Amino acid sequence: MSISEVKISDILARWYLDHKRDLPWRKTKDPYAIWVSEIILQQTRVVQGIDYYHRFMNRFPDLQSLAEAKIEEVLKVWQGLGYYSRARNMHAAAWQMITDHGGVFPSTYQEMLKLKGIGPYTAAAVASIAFNEPRAVVDGNIHRVIARIFGLFEPPGQVPAKCGICRKAEALLDRAEPGIHNQAVMEFGALVCTPANPSCRSCPLQKHCTAFGKHLVEELPVRNKKTTQKHRYFHYFIVHSAEGILIRQRTGKDIWQHLFEFPLIETPRPVSPGRLMESTSWNQLFTDSRVKPFKVSKMIKHTLTHQVIHAKFYHLDAFPDNFALKSSFQEVPLAELGKLPVPKLIENYLEILID
Repeated sequence: MSISEVKISDILARWYLDHKRDLPWRKTKDPYAIWVSEIILQQTRVVQGIDYYHRFMNRFPDLQSLAEAKIEEVLKVWQGLGYYSRARNMHAAAWQMITDHGGVFPSTYQEMLKLKGIGPYTAAAVASIAFNEPRAVVDGNIHRVIARIFGLFEPPGQVPAKCGICRKAEALLDRAEPGIHNQAVMEFGALVCTPANPSCRSCPLQKHCTAFGKHLVEELPVRNKKTTQKHRYFHYFIVHSAEGILIRQRTGKDIWQHLFEFPLIETPRPVSPGRLMESTSWNQLFTDSRVKPFKVSKMIKHTLTHQVIHAKFYHLDAFPDNFALKSSFQEVPLAELGKLPVPKLIENYLEILID
């Protein structure tokens, strides 16, 4: 490690100890709790993540309770965070640790990498914070800080072996206190060296920062081109009956796997209710052509990372003598829907419906 790198690491550590936020997962060395926090905070703001962290830990305080829970219950606690594959992976990884590790969280980076859903970033974070293993973490915050300090024009997402940012992160790492160091750089990127309007004038690393000295702060880090979002058009049917509402569980490898939803028709473009009722998809779903909606919601836009869902909700009355669906659905009372995991899009509409 060069003299400048030693100085940078020391400055970051001192800054962190003076300015770090009071967050619940920083008060423990429990690898399980740290793992939960790291998974929740991926793509989630800290302010929002705190509530979800407490909710998750209150319901699943340890590996055993998480592994033994039904996946639907795990998804319900996770509901609203999005990226439901992470919750499914956590559930699977908990089972791995129960069956393969005697219910004990692995203590090394390499063993953590064998667990479902745990990649280099999460393994390095948990190994360094919980077990003081000298592994450098590289997330979006750290990538930004290092790119600006050293003036590296390198796009994110490269394989670690070919990643100049990763090599700099390893060189910068305080191998005596890797957990403190990794958290310091992440916190510094979140609070000072932010994506927009960074606090350069009051930054303790100002004189060490290449980007500041060469007026490159706005150019660094190099950003990936935005991914084109796919637009999808969902038509949900809320079928009212004496017993409640019809739902089914999503299967397959699409979004919202294992979550519950209403009967659905997806179309490649917007269509009017009249045109939808004349479609082959309508006739494939309903056994009686006389079925008509008595209420249709306005179009609701729901944005995901790579997709935009445009949804309408159609309310239908079920007539015992002539009404049926050609696919299998289960009937649940409206009040029971709140106990099942559903996409945030449906959760938001249900709040309006129940009110």
